[in-house]
Amino acid sequence: MSTVRERSGPRKASRPPRAAPGRPGGRGGARPGSLWPYLLIAPAVLGMLYLLVYPLARAVLISFQDFRLRQLILGDADFVGLRNYRTLLGDPQFWEVVRRTFVFMAVNVVAIMVLSTLVALMAERLGRAARTVVLSSLVLVWAVPVVAATTVFQWLFHSEFGIVNETLTGLGLSSYEGYTWFAHGGTAFAIVVVLIVWQSVPFAAITLYSALVTVPAELYESARMDGAGGARVFRSVTFPLIRPIFMLVLSLEVIWTFKAFVQIWVMTRGGPGEATTILPVYAVQTALAGQRYDLGSAASMLTVLLMSGVLVLYFRQLFRQEGEQL
Repeated sequence: MSTVRERSGPRKASRPPRAAPGRPGGRGGARPGSLWPYLLIAPAVLGMLYLLVYPLARAVLISFQDFRLRQLILGDADFVGLRNYRTLLGDPQFWEVVRRTFVFMAVNVVAIMVLSTLVALMAERLGRAARTVVLSSLVLVWAVPVVAATTVFQWLFHSEFGIVNETLTGLGLSSYEGYTWFAHGGTAFAIVVVLIVWQSVPFAAITLYSALVTVPAELYESARMDGAGGARVFRSVTFPLIRPIFMLVLSLEVIWTFKAFVQIWVMTRGGPGEATTILPVYAVQTALAGQRYDLGSAASMLTVLLMSGVLVLYFRQLFRQEGEQL
């Protein structure tokens, strides 16, 4: 019986199939340095520049011009330098609006973060069915359009047909029969705050809840074995781990409440008097009341600068605290 002898010596490695010309790896990918990826994203970039950058640049330009109704029609605006900014900074009414804006922002942000944290902690401790109901309710509230929610609040506090007056009158508080909530500065301010908090809590609560579920359960068990109470567990275990998400939500809420406009404009238009006039509302009022589009643009730019300054100081303090902890 004949045997077949194998040849000794190393075998030659098989060569990989040669890629097709112009297709690296045979996968149809683009060559290094090709313009094709940039062409694909060019429409999105151009659209973003037109919708975001161009209006901002246009507003900055108008803030340095004498731009009124005549200039809006004819387009022959003259540059006036910093005159519009000097006019605003020398107006006591502007500084009163700035003070009211910061008070409005602080009240809203504190209420939103406290309520959102409590709701997120509650949702984490609920059973599966109850947690599903709570989270679904938050999503539904979040999905309500801003104008629709504002209209509902207007009807809730209507002087004749509002359910709030009806309920308070039914409880024996006869002084609230026909009470005009939006005719008083304090109550109008409070209603706007309640509306914005009601609209903002769902996003913040769901985001914080998603951060809470990432905390390992073993850390809670170890803390309880050491005798830590609920407040100590949150302060020493929970909050340090969810702090990055908490700070992110806090910064977003600062931005959103600082530039709140639709709710106030639909509900009170900054009234009664100027009780609910904050910087975005003041900018629109200035631009529309006397067709002073230059002053309105300057007020908008100052709003952006103030908001940016607040965020810069906030992040600087945050990074300093993180550096000390390291």
